[in-house]
Amino acid sequence: MRNRIKVLRAEKEWTQAELAERIGVSRQAVISIEKYKYLPSLELAFKIAYVFNLPLTEVFYPEEEE
Repeated sequence: MRNRIKVLRAEKEWTQAELAERIGVSRQAVISIEKYKYLPSLELAFKIAYVFNLPLTEVFYPEEEE
């Protein structure tokens, strides 16, 4: 699963810490999600999409199969 969190966060000019505060997680969690080291729970994924005011599928998407 891939995501556009880093790009969306940059568009809003939010730091990782600001996003973390908005969704109720640590900055380290945001870093891990952005680097694809941690896949958020469905509840957290919805929170992330909500703060960006986007549908879940515009924030998270499956990896392309080769």
